[in-house]
Amino acid sequence: MSAGQTVILGSEQSRAKARSLVGLAPYGAVLTIKPPARTTDQNSKLWAMLSDVSRACPGGRRLTADVWKAIFMNACGHAVQFEHGLSGEPFPVGFRSSRLSKSQMGELIDFIEAWGSENNVEWSA
Repeated sequence: MSAGQTVILGSEQSRAKARSLVGLAPYGAVLTIKPPARTTDQNSKLWAMLSDVSRACPGGRRLTADVWKAIFMNACGHAVQFEHGLSGEPFPVGFRSSRLSKSQMGELIDFIEAWGSENNVEWSA
């Protein structure tokens, strides 16, 4: 058995391969099963939406797309922390959207879409 096997459970054949690998694994081996990662299309849509929100300046708030992302992630229950930079301006640190699963990214996009629509954000194509 080679180290670092990754199997995407997308079919019965891949599930059978995973079962076989578990049977061959040495005692003390570590198995990690996690939900599917976000997609490239989801990531593209997220940044397009964040740019639209940033341009709309809802409530007169002129913030970067990065700051809006942290605000929305916090609103969706993801741990986001703000620190003050050398110039005293706050910036987001902590939870990264790259760590979101496919379903978490979908929920974040849905939340931003609903919030933006309620706050008169004009979505780009």
